[in-house]
Amino acid sequence: MEANRDNNNDMDPKKRFELEEMRSKKLDQSFTGMFLTGLIMGVLGTVFLIAGFLYIFRDSDNRLVFSQDSAITKQLVKKLQLLEDTIDKYYYLDEVSNEELDDGIYKGMLDALGDPYSEYYTEEELTEMLEQSQGIYYGIGAYVSMDTETSLPQITGIIEGSPSEEVDLRINDIIYEIDGTSVFGMSLVEAVNLIKGEEGTEVVLTIIREGENDYQEVAVTRRKVESPTVNFEMLDETTAYIQIIEFDDVTIDQFAEALAMAKGSGMEGLILDLRSNPGGNLTAVVEIARMMLPEGIIVYTEDKYGERTEYTCSGENQLDVPLVVLINSSSASASEILAGAIKDYGIGTLVGTTTYGKGIVQKIMPLSDGSALKLTISSYFTPNGNNIHGIGIEPDVAVEFDWQTYNNTEEKYDNQLEKAKEVLWEKMGNNS
Repeated sequence: MEANRDNNNDMDPKKRFELEEMRSKKLDQSFTGMFLTGLIMGVLGTVFLIAGFLYIFRDSDNRLVFSQDSAITKQLVKKLQLLEDTIDKYYYLDEVSNEELDDGIYKGMLDALGDPYSEYYTEEELTEMLEQSQGIYYGIGAYVSMDTETSLPQITGIIEGSPSEEVDLRINDIIYEIDGTSVFGMSLVEAVNLIKGEEGTEVVLTIIREGENDYQEVAVTRRKVESPTVNFEMLDETTAYIQIIEFDDVTIDQFAEALAMAKGSGMEGLILDLRSNPGGNLTAVVEIARMMLPEGIIVYTEDKYGERTEYTCSGENQLDVPLVVLINSSSASASEILAGAIKDYGIGTLVGTTTYGKGIVQKIMPLSDGSALKLTISSYFTPNGNNIHGIGIEPDVAVEFDWQTYNNTEEKYDNQLEKAKEVLWEKMGNNS
């Protein structure tokens, strides 16, 4: 359930207008050049795409065979040859390697789907992604998602003790440029790949920050980051708090350990924090749900052929203490599966704001050359049959987050967490 997107609907309309105005002024300076360069690269990509795949469409006598169902036709090949000849004769900018052109071709094919969640990974990108799913990578120690209001990456979390924390990067900072390169129009993967790099090297982020009238430039030194996906603490003698930052391969064991520690510490009530959790691995969220839910369906998916796949829970490990779940507009995908199941079964109270609304599933399909495709393959449904795509999950107790107070108080006052405590303590009192 890959893909990370964020939402900024809670931003003050006046501030959103000012942010867009700032971004537009700077974009206007480079838009024309970017458009022309992108157009040329798009043509180059298409030319080489056809050249690279034509060998597939040949008969036993090595003659080209065209299918009526294929986008590759004789007319297309003829026009592409003309475009290629024209580019060879007139194209002026720096040459691009065949490997870079190939990668651009494949990425272009996935872009043509118009699906922000379907992507092509080079072998290097796939390796980096798999390393990150194990909780280790080289970067700045910040969680980044895509803000749909600005189409720019936004910081949704800071890892404790990381380079990002040391230079005072903040949650909700919007990244405008990376090392002077505008990230507008880039996919999240492309932007994150620019942020990551060799250990000890520096990356300069140009950010837009609420409350500031101009862009801020922040230099961050990359280093090895071990990314915990689960945080645990006892808020008092009986109240446990577990935060799941994202659902990776390592999250299953990390959550199991946190839950065991909570039970061993005298937990009589649990706050589960899924705020700004962009999702992740479907297997991970299903295994975690099996540690909490009653017997029944956790989630089910349906593909383009109507084939249904169910993920179920035996109920043997059903949570036996009051539960409150924190959610917000950046809780997406796998985090919505867990929140949706908890809500449908009525075993917990949801506090916060409506979730993002990503009700579709992606699958990573490795290719023989080491690269991979990530494709949207199905929709998912909560136990009660709800598809929340584009809708989200509404909280039982609505509480807007007070960013101003959070960022301007030394103790980082979290009004949503305080409300969750109130709700949980009331539930615990009713059970006492």
